[in-house]
Parts: sequence; structure tokens; C-alpha cells
Amino acid sequence: MRKPLAFITGIAGFVGSFLAEELLRSGYRVAGSIYNDEPTNNIDTIKKQLSLYSLDIVEQSRCRRLLKRLQPDYLFHLAAFASVGRSFANERATYKVNFDGTLNILEAAREVTKLRKLIFVTSADTYGTFTPPGKLLTEKQQLNPVSPYGISKAYAEQLCLYHQRRHGTPVVVARAFNHAGPRQDENFVIPAFAKQIASIEAGQQKPEIQVGNLSARRDLSDVRDIVGGYRLLARKGKPGQSYQFCSGRTYTISKVLELLLKLSPATIKVKTDRSRLRKNDIPILRGSNRKAVQELGFATRYKLRETLTDTLNYWREKISG
Repeated sequence: MRKPLAFITGIAGFVGSFLAEELLRSGYRVAGSIYNDEPTNNIDTIKKQLSLYSLDIVEQSRCRRLLKRLQPDYLFHLAAFASVGRSFANERATYKVNFDGTLNILEAAREVTKLRKLIFVTSADTYGTFTPPGKLLTEKQQLNPVSPYGISKAYAEQLCLYHQRRHGTPVVVARAFNHAGPRQDENFVIPAFAKQIASIEAGQQKPEIQVGNLSARRDLSDVRDIVGGYRLLARKGKPGQSYQFCSGRTYTISKVLELLLKLSPATIKVKTDRSRLRKNDIPILRGSNRKAVQELGFATRYKLRETLTDTLNYWREKISG
């Protein structure tokens, strides 16, 4: 029996690499796109099992030609300008990649004659500010983004739902809350801490860690749980629907830092770096995963300590290597 083909945009990225591993374990053939000369170290161990293609998603004709030729059964759209913090200084690039790129993928998907599901990965940053602060968020919460990244993803979500209604594209929206793990870029808070701790342990940095706002509370999950949710969404998700992927538990960034510091034998001072503070930081993000649990069978397996340990060990190996 022919194995289904899954195509992942952004396959060499943090989440894309874990999703590729998840799908391979589950019996899919896996292909994906890489942006120009993007490093592929995240997928080096599985590279021989993948079909890889160079693609810039802002190039409309190339998206169309590639997907028309491959005819995947499932399409996971992860490629994006993904940093909230960097999006403020790169507004036009953020909108072009995240909105125009998504439009190109949606239009190209119409050339895939037997597409079973298109999974669009977005973010809880689309919620922005809301009242009361700290409320438990569900898929019915109004979107009110306060960052260029959040704005780009919110409008791309609406674009996906429009294509589902107008053209019958079998698209579902995966709205993920914060997730972490090995391979994540240092522009995100947990790997930023982990890299600094590993550098201090290796004697490459003085025993002082630079931090931003530690009071924010975030719903944190392990990337390996999140990609398991994306796989379930391909099988059971309902077109035109949005699903949240989160743990339902929040931690202050100060608690995350405390746990990471306890994993290190080094004595490290904490110092605030004002350049790391954001004017529009959302104080609390906490989501309900009830819909994903009930409709998809989504479950979380990894505890926060395990995620932090694996992330710190990844950076220890990277720096020592």
C-alpha cells in the first residue's frame, strides 16, 4: 500500500525538523522545502529519508510548480518569519513572508488534486491583549495582536479560512502556544538562557546571565508534544476549524530561569539587559487544549524539567563541539 506523502514548508527549522521525525515514525513519506542556503543540521540524521527542495515561499510561481508536480497528500505550512521580538524591526519582511507566503501556498494547494489536509501553523501571539488579563483562552477568543508577527499570523489565519470557504481547500489552523526544546533558535527566551549558561560553563562567558522581562507568564509545552498534535490534526482535524496546542499550565519566565540555573553546577549572577525588554509584552498567556484533547486525542507527555534539561544539554554539546 502506498504511503501518504507529507510536505513540510520550513522542514529544516526547529519545529519542522521534529515534525519530520514524527511523520517518518508514523509511516509517512516526507518531503519539504528549504530556504535558499538554509542550514540543514537539524535534519542531518534523517536527511537520507527525506526529499528536499529549495523554495522561497514568496515566489508564487515556484510554489505552484513544485506542489503541482509533487501532489502531496498532506501539506504542513510552517515556513515563516517566526520571531516576535525581531518582527518589530522587520515589519515589511514579516508581513511579506507570513502573509504573502501563506497566500502563495494556499493558491498552490489548489493545484494539488487529492490534497487531504493543509495544516497552517500559527501562534497564540495572535491573541495579543485581552481582558481580564490571565483568562483561560479558547479558540473562540477574539484576535487582537500587538506585534507585527502576531498581526501577520492573524491575517494569514483569516486568509486560510477564506480559502476553505471560497475554494473548499481542506485547511485547518493549528494555533500553538509557546513551545521549546533542543534546536530552537537563541532569539527565543529558553534557548537564550540555555546558551548563556552553557557558555558560562565552558568558560566562554563571564558568570553573568543577561535577561529581559522575567515577570511574564507563559503556557509552555515541549516541541515533541506539539508536533504530535500537528500529526493528529492531519488525520482528524476538521477543515475550517482552529485548534489550540498548549499545556494549560503557566510559568513565569523567572521560574524557568530558576529551574535552568539549578541544572547547572556554575554560580551565575542574573542581570537585566534593557535592550531585551519589549514595550508590548503580553503579561500572561494561558490556553485550553480541551478541543484538541476531545476531538483529536491530543496529550502532553513531557514535563518542563525534561524540556529544559534536553535544551541545556543541546547547547552544551553545540558549544563544546
